[in-house]
Amino acid sequence: MPLRPVNRIAPMSRHDMVAGDGPDRPVRTCVGCRSRTVQSDLVRLVAEGTVITPDTRGRRPGRGAYLHHDRRCLELAERRRVWPRAFRKRNGGGTTGWDVSLVASLLGDAPRE
Repeated sequence: MPLRPVNRIAPMSRHDMVAGDGPDRPVRTCVGCRSRTVQSDLVRLVAEGTVITPDTRGRRPGRGAYLHHDRRCLELAERRRVWPRAFRKRNGGGTTGWDVSLVASLLGDAPRE
């Protein structure tokens, strides 16, 4: 019986694509407001220990979570305590919690319209 090649990258389903003016584009869910939108409209976040850092280029290793470039979505994510689920770390924040200061400084004080 011949061995089949292993495809390590799963193809995107039609559910994960959105039609626009051009070719279909990837869709992600904001961890704050839970709305689905085009990946380019979101900021990718990566956990490095208990520090959550924005990955503006989308090249850092590790599991990523996506967030709108809006202070309100960050506040919703904090209120809902999404970080352990988003990064699949059972005790990632421990008793000290998650450090989101880098994300907060990127977003600034005012919501982006």
